[in-house]
Amino acid sequence: MQRFSLVCLILIAVVGSTEVKAQDPQFSQFYAAPLYLNPAFTGSTGCGRAGLNYRNQWPAIPASFVTTAAYVDYFFEDYNSGVGLLISNDREGLAGLNSTSVTLNYAYQLNINEFVTIRPGISAGYTFRDLDFSRLTFGDQFDADGNVINPLTSEPLNVGNTGYFDFGAGVLAYTQNFWIGFAASHLTEPDQSLLEDGSSPLPRKFSVHAGYKINLPKAVYSKGIIPKRRERSITPTVQYKTQGNFDQLDLGVYITLEPIVFGLTYRGLPVKSLEGFPNNESAIALIGFSSNGMHIGYSFDYTLSDLGISSGGAHEVSISYNFCLRDPRKPPKNTRQIPCPKF
Repeated sequence: MQRFSLVCLILIAVVGSTEVKAQDPQFSQFYAAPLYLNPAFTGSTGCGRAGLNYRNQWPAIPASFVTTAAYVDYFFEDYNSGVGLLISNDREGLAGLNSTSVTLNYAYQLNINEFVTIRPGISAGYTFRDLDFSRLTFGDQFDADGNVINPLTSEPLNVGNTGYFDFGAGVLAYTQNFWIGFAASHLTEPDQSLLEDGSSPLPRKFSVHAGYKINLPKAVYSKGIIPKRRERSITPTVQYKTQGNFDQLDLGVYITLEPIVFGLTYRGLPVKSLEGFPNNESAIALIGFSSNGMHIGYSFDYTLSDLGISSGGAHEVSISYNFCLRDPRKPPKNTRQIPCPKF
Protein backbone atom coordinates (compact mmCIF):
# COMPACT_ATOMS: atom_id res chain seq x y z
CA MET A 1 0.00 0.00 0.00
CA GLN A 2 2.32 2.72 -1.21
CA ARG A 3 1.86 6.37 -0.39
CA PHE A 4 3.30 7.15 -3.81
CA SER A 5 -0.13 6.36 -5.21
CA LEU A 6 -1.58 9.00 -2.91
CA VAL A 7 0.88 11.60 -4.23
CA CYS A 8 -0.31 10.84 -7.75
CA LEU A 9 -3.90 11.42 -6.59
CA ILE A 10 -3.41 14.65 -4.64
CA LEU A 11 -4.10 16.90 -7.61
CA ILE A 12 -7.11 14.83 -8.58
CA ALA A 13 -8.40 15.20 -5.05
CA VAL A 14 -8.34 18.98 -5.19
CA VAL A 15 -9.60 19.64 -8.71
CA GLY A 16 -13.02 18.06 -8.59
CA SER A 17 -13.13 14.30 -8.84
CA THR A 18 -16.48 13.02 -7.67
CA GLU A 19 -14.84 10.23 -5.70
CA VAL A 20 -11.20 9.96 -4.66
CA LYS A 21 -9.51 7.00 -3.04
CA ALA A 22 -6.94 8.00 -0.41
CA GLN A 23 -4.82 6.18 2.10
CA ASP A 24 -4.30 6.64 5.81
CA PRO A 25 -0.89 7.52 7.27
CA GLN A 26 1.08 4.53 8.47
CA PHE A 27 3.79 3.78 11.01
CA SER A 28 6.50 1.19 10.46
CA GLN A 29 6.65 0.77 14.26
CA PHE A 30 2.91 0.12 14.36
CA TYR A 31 3.03 -1.56 17.77
CA ALA A 32 4.61 1.64 19.12
CA ALA A 33 1.41 3.42 18.03
CA PRO A 34 -1.05 1.03 19.71
CA LEU A 35 -4.07 3.34 19.93
CA TYR A 36 -3.70 4.18 16.24
CA LEU A 37 -3.31 0.54 15.23
CA ASN A 38 -6.34 -0.81 17.08
CA PRO A 39 -8.56 0.72 19.80
CA ALA A 40 -8.56 -2.69 21.51
CA PHE A 41 -4.97 -1.97 22.64
CA THR A 42 -6.24 0.88 24.84
CA GLY A 43 -5.13 0.23 28.42
CA SER A 44 -3.35 -2.98 27.41
CA THR A 45 -0.40 -2.38 29.77
CA GLY A 46 -2.65 -2.87 32.81
CA CYS A 47 -1.65 0.59 34.10
CA GLY A 48 -0.90 3.84 32.29
CA ARG A 49 1.08 4.68 29.18
CA ALA A 50 2.07 7.83 27.30
CA GLY A 51 3.83 7.94 23.97
CA LEU A 52 5.04 9.97 20.99
CA ASN A 53 5.55 8.90 17.36
CA TYR A 54 7.32 10.79 14.58
CA ARG A 55 7.68 9.67 10.96
CA ASN A 56 9.34 11.54 8.08
CA GLN A 57 8.79 9.75 4.78
CA TRP A 58 10.71 10.69 1.61
CA PRO A 59 12.49 13.71 3.13
CA ALA A 60 14.67 14.18 0.02
CA ILE A 61 11.77 15.08 -2.31
CA PRO A 62 9.07 17.82 -2.16
CA ALA A 63 6.26 15.25 -1.83
CA SER A 64 7.38 14.23 1.65
CA PHE A 65 5.04 13.14 4.42
CA VAL A 66 5.54 14.04 8.07
CA THR A 67 3.31 12.22 10.55
CA THR A 68 3.28 12.80 14.31
CA ALA A 69 1.12 11.31 17.03
CA ALA A 70 0.81 11.63 20.80
CA TYR A 71 -1.27 9.39 23.01
CA VAL A 72 -2.04 8.54 26.61
CA ASP A 73 -4.12 5.68 27.97
CA TYR A 74 -4.91 4.08 31.32
CA PHE A 75 -6.42 0.82 32.52
CA PHE A 76 -9.05 1.06 35.27
CA GLU A 77 -8.84 -2.38 36.79
CA ASP A 78 -11.99 -2.03 38.91
CA TYR A 79 -13.96 -1.74 35.67
CA ASN A 80 -11.75 -3.94 33.45
CA SER A 81 -11.65 -0.94 31.10
CA GLY A 82 -9.04 1.07 29.23
CA VAL A 83 -9.56 4.70 28.22
CA GLY A 84 -7.25 6.65 25.92
CA LEU A 85 -6.69 9.86 23.98
CA LEU A 86 -4.88 10.03 20.62
CA ILE A 87 -3.87 13.22 18.79
CA SER A 88 -2.29 12.81 15.35
CA ASN A 89 -1.19 15.06 12.51
CA ASP A 90 -0.21 14.22 8.94
CA ARG A 91 1.29 16.81 6.58
CA GLU A 92 2.16 16.37 2.90
CA GLY A 93 4.89 18.71 1.68
CA LEU A 94 4.01 19.11 -2.01
CA ALA A 95 0.68 20.87 -1.55
CA GLY A 96 0.63 21.41 2.19
CA LEU A 97 -2.26 19.01 2.70
CA ASN A 98 -2.67 18.89 6.47
CA SER A 99 -4.85 16.59 8.61
CA THR A 100 -5.22 16.74 12.39
CA SER A 101 -7.29 14.23 14.37
CA VAL A 102 -8.38 14.02 18.00
CA THR A 103 -9.68 10.58 18.99
CA LEU A 104 -11.06 9.00 22.16
CA ASN A 105 -10.65 5.23 22.63
CA TYR A 106 -12.28 2.70 24.94
CA ALA A 107 -11.54 -1.01 25.42
CA TYR A 108 -12.94 -3.68 27.73
CA GLN A 109 -10.87 -6.63 28.95
CA LEU A 110 -12.61 -10.00 29.22
CA ASN A 111 -10.77 -13.04 30.56
CA ILE A 112 -12.35 -16.00 28.77
CA ASN A 113 -10.43 -18.59 30.79
CA GLU A 114 -7.05 -18.94 32.46
CA PHE A 115 -5.29 -18.82 29.08
CA VAL A 116 -7.31 -16.61 26.69
CA THR A 117 -8.17 -12.91 26.96
CA ILE A 118 -10.34 -10.90 24.58
CA ARG A 119 -10.40 -7.08 24.36
CA PRO A 120 -13.04 -5.36 22.18
CA GLY A 121 -12.50 -1.64 21.61
CA ILE A 122 -14.10 1.40 19.96
CA SER A 123 -12.91 4.84 18.90
CA ALA A 124 -14.61 8.16 18.11
CA GLY A 125 -12.90 11.31 16.93
CA TYR A 126 -12.92 14.45 14.82
CA THR A 127 -10.56 15.27 11.95
CA PHE A 128 -9.76 18.69 10.53
CA ARG A 129 -8.19 18.93 7.04
CA ASP A 130 -6.85 21.98 5.24
CA LEU A 131 -4.94 22.72 2.05
CA ASP A 132 -3.12 25.80 0.76
CA PHE A 133 -4.53 26.09 -2.76
CA SER A 134 -2.09 28.93 -3.56
CA ARG A 135 0.68 26.32 -3.78
CA LEU A 136 -1.09 24.52 -6.65
CA THR A 137 -1.46 25.31 -10.34
CA PHE A 138 -4.32 24.06 -12.53
CA GLY A 139 -4.85 23.36 -16.22
CA ASP A 140 -6.48 26.68 -17.05
CA GLN A 141 -3.42 28.54 -15.76
CA PHE A 142 -1.08 27.09 -18.45
CA ASP A 143 -0.65 27.94 -22.13
CA ALA A 144 0.04 25.44 -24.91
CA ASP A 145 3.77 25.56 -24.16
CA GLY A 146 3.30 24.73 -20.49
CA ASN A 147 3.94 28.24 -19.21
CA VAL A 148 1.84 29.72 -16.41
CA ILE A 149 -0.06 32.66 -17.89
CA ASN A 150 -3.05 33.05 -15.55
CA PRO A 151 -2.45 33.93 -11.90
CA LEU A 152 -5.97 32.75 -11.00
CA THR A 153 -7.93 29.60 -11.73
CA SER A 154 -11.62 29.13 -12.44
CA GLU A 155 -11.71 25.86 -10.48
CA PRO A 156 -14.54 25.83 -7.88
CA LEU A 157 -12.26 25.85 -4.85
CA ASN A 158 -13.59 26.43 -1.36
CA VAL A 159 -11.70 27.93 1.58
CA GLY A 160 -9.48 24.86 1.63
CA ASN A 161 -10.55 23.23 4.87
CA THR A 162 -13.10 20.74 6.12
CA GLY A 163 -13.83 18.59 9.14
CA TYR A 164 -15.65 15.38 9.90
CA PHE A 165 -16.44 12.92 12.68
CA ASP A 166 -14.86 9.50 12.44
CA PHE A 167 -15.50 6.15 14.14
CA GLY A 168 -13.68 2.84 14.42
CA ALA A 169 -13.73 -0.49 16.25
CA GLY A 170 -11.46 -3.44 16.89
CA VAL A 171 -10.95 -6.63 18.82
CA LEU A 172 -7.88 -8.36 20.19
CA ALA A 173 -7.46 -11.94 21.43
CA TYR A 174 -4.28 -13.19 23.06
CA THR A 175 -2.62 -15.81 25.24
CA GLN A 176 0.74 -15.80 26.96
CA ASN A 177 2.60 -16.20 23.64
CA PHE A 178 0.15 -15.54 20.80
CA TRP A 179 -2.04 -12.62 19.75
CA ILE A 180 -4.31 -11.74 16.86
CA GLY A 181 -6.24 -8.53 16.31
CA PHE A 182 -8.70 -7.01 13.86
CA ALA A 183 -9.46 -3.31 13.42
CA ALA A 184 -11.87 -1.35 11.22
CA SER A 185 -11.51 2.41 10.69
CA HIS A 186 -13.74 5.08 9.06
CA LEU A 187 -16.88 3.01 9.60
CA THR A 188 -19.15 5.76 8.26
CA GLU A 189 -16.84 6.63 5.32
CA PRO A 190 -16.90 10.37 6.11
CA ASP A 191 -16.69 12.93 3.31
CA GLN A 192 -13.25 14.58 3.31
CA SER A 193 -13.65 16.69 0.16
CA LEU A 194 -12.00 20.12 0.07
CA LEU A 195 -14.19 21.35 -2.82
CA GLU A 196 -17.39 23.36 -2.68
CA ASP A 197 -19.55 20.69 -4.30
CA GLY A 198 -17.09 17.82 -4.27
CA SER A 199 -17.46 14.39 -2.76
CA SER A 200 -14.54 12.35 -1.46
CA PRO A 201 -15.65 9.61 0.93
CA LEU A 202 -12.79 8.19 2.99
CA PRO A 203 -12.79 4.41 2.35
CA ARG A 204 -13.01 2.04 5.28
CA LYS A 205 -9.70 0.55 6.36
CA PHE A 206 -9.41 -2.99 7.69
CA SER A 207 -6.36 -4.42 9.43
CA VAL A 208 -5.43 -7.87 10.73
CA HIS A 209 -2.30 -8.19 12.89
CA ALA A 210 -0.87 -11.23 14.63
CA GLY A 211 2.29 -12.72 16.05
CA TYR A 212 3.85 -15.35 18.25
CA LYS A 213 6.58 -14.90 20.87
CA ILE A 214 9.14 -17.69 21.08
CA ASN A 215 10.80 -17.48 24.47
CA LEU A 216 14.46 -18.45 24.73
CA PRO A 217 16.41 -19.19 27.93
CA LYS A 218 16.72 -15.97 29.91
CA ALA A 219 20.11 -14.44 30.64
CA VAL A 220 21.13 -14.12 34.29
CA TYR A 221 22.77 -10.74 34.93
CA SER A 222 22.69 -10.54 38.73
CA LYS A 223 23.11 -13.55 40.98
CA GLY A 224 21.83 -13.66 44.50
CA ILE A 225 19.01 -15.08 46.57
CA ILE A 226 16.67 -14.16 43.72
CA PRO A 227 18.65 -14.04 40.43
CA LYS A 228 17.71 -11.27 38.02
CA ARG A 229 17.07 -12.35 34.46
CA ARG A 230 16.69 -10.64 31.12
CA GLU A 231 14.35 -11.65 28.34
CA ARG A 232 15.60 -13.44 25.26
CA SER A 233 12.99 -14.08 22.57
CA ILE A 234 12.19 -14.20 18.86
CA THR A 235 8.83 -12.83 17.74
CA PRO A 236 7.61 -13.19 14.13
CA THR A 237 4.76 -10.82 13.25
CA VAL A 238 2.40 -10.21 10.35
CA GLN A 239 0.02 -7.41 9.46
CA TYR A 240 -2.34 -7.16 6.50
CA LYS A 241 -4.35 -4.04 5.81
CA THR A 242 -6.64 -2.94 3.03
CA GLN A 243 -8.29 0.38 2.21
CA GLY A 244 -10.23 0.99 -0.98
CA ASN A 245 -8.09 -0.30 -3.84
CA PHE A 246 -4.96 -0.40 -1.68
CA ASP A 247 -3.72 -3.38 0.27
CA GLN A 248 -0.44 -4.21 1.91
CA LEU A 249 1.37 -6.92 3.85
CA ASP A 250 3.98 -6.46 6.58
CA LEU A 251 6.11 -9.49 7.46
CA GLY A 252 8.59 -9.00 10.28
CA VAL A 253 10.61 -10.52 13.07
CA TYR A 254 11.77 -9.02 16.38
CA ILE A 255 14.76 -10.30 18.33
CA THR A 256 14.78 -9.28 22.00
CA LEU A 257 18.05 -9.29 23.91
CA GLU A 258 16.81 -7.24 26.82
CA PRO A 259 17.19 -4.29 27.07
CA ILE A 260 17.86 -4.13 23.29
CA VAL A 261 15.40 -5.09 20.54
CA PHE A 262 16.24 -5.58 16.86
CA GLY A 263 13.65 -5.79 14.13
CA LEU A 264 13.48 -6.44 10.40
CA THR A 265 10.29 -6.08 8.32
CA TYR A 266 9.36 -6.36 4.66
CA ARG A 267 6.45 -4.21 3.47
CA GLY A 268 4.70 -4.84 0.20
CA LEU A 269 2.58 -7.20 -1.83
CA PRO A 270 4.64 -7.86 -4.97
CA VAL A 271 2.07 -10.16 -6.55
CA LYS A 272 -0.26 -7.18 -6.97
CA SER A 273 0.09 -3.72 -8.55
CA LEU A 274 -1.96 -0.52 -8.36
CA GLU A 275 -2.16 2.25 -10.95
CA GLY A 276 0.72 0.56 -12.76
CA PHE A 277 3.02 0.66 -9.71
CA PRO A 278 4.24 -2.64 -8.20
CA ASN A 279 3.31 -2.99 -4.55
CA ASN A 280 6.86 -3.58 -3.37
CA GLU A 281 7.49 -0.78 -0.93
CA SER A 282 10.31 -1.11 1.59
CA ALA A 283 12.59 -3.09 3.87
CA ILE A 284 12.59 -1.77 7.42
CA ALA A 285 15.34 -2.07 10.02
CA LEU A 286 14.65 -1.23 13.68
CA ILE A 287 16.57 -0.90 16.91
CA GLY A 288 14.91 -0.30 20.26
CA PHE A 289 15.78 0.11 23.91
CA SER A 290 13.54 -0.73 26.88
CA SER A 291 14.27 -0.14 30.56
CA ASN A 292 12.18 0.66 33.65
CA GLY A 293 9.03 1.34 31.65
CA MET A 294 10.76 3.53 29.05
CA HIS A 295 10.78 2.41 25.41
CA ILE A 296 12.72 4.22 22.67
CA GLY A 297 12.82 3.00 19.07
CA TYR A 298 14.30 4.11 15.76
CA SER A 299 13.58 2.58 12.37
CA PHE A 300 14.56 3.29 8.78
CA ASP A 301 12.58 2.33 5.69
CA TYR A 302 14.77 1.47 2.71
CA THR A 303 12.60 2.20 -0.32
CA LEU A 304 12.27 -0.75 -2.71
CA SER A 305 9.69 0.77 -5.05
CA ASP A 306 10.48 2.59 -8.32
CA LEU A 307 10.72 5.81 -6.33
CA GLY A 308 14.09 4.54 -5.10
CA ILE A 309 16.29 5.29 -2.12
CA SER A 310 17.02 8.76 -3.59
CA SER A 311 13.71 9.75 -2.00
CA GLY A 312 15.43 9.51 1.38
CA GLY A 313 13.48 6.48 2.59
CA ALA A 314 11.69 7.08 5.86
CA HIS A 315 12.89 7.82 9.37
CA GLU A 316 10.74 6.98 12.37
CA VAL A 317 11.19 7.54 16.10
CA SER A 318 8.97 6.33 18.93
CA ILE A 319 9.06 7.04 22.65
CA SER A 320 6.71 5.64 25.28
CA TYR A 321 6.61 5.39 29.04
CA ASN A 322 4.56 3.08 31.26
CA PHE A 323 3.38 4.34 34.65
CA CYS A 324 1.00 3.37 37.46
CA LEU A 325 -1.22 5.56 39.62
CA ARG A 326 -2.49 2.66 41.70
CA ASP A 327 -2.53 2.91 45.49
CA PRO A 328 0.63 0.97 46.49
CA ARG A 329 -1.25 -0.46 49.47
CA LYS A 330 -3.77 -2.09 47.15
CA PRO A 331 -2.70 -5.46 45.71
CA PRO A 332 -2.85 -5.42 41.89
CA LYS A 333 -5.04 -7.75 39.90
CA ASN A 334 -3.40 -10.45 37.82
CA THR A 335 -3.42 -8.41 34.60
CA ARG A 336 -2.48 -10.39 31.50
CA GLN A 337 0.11 -8.70 29.33
CA ILE A 338 -0.10 -8.88 25.52
CA PRO A 339 3.08 -10.58 24.23
CA CYS A 340 3.45 -8.29 21.18
CA PRO A 341 6.53 -6.04 20.72
CA LYS A 342 6.68 -2.47 22.04
CA PHE A 343 7.89 -1.16 18.66
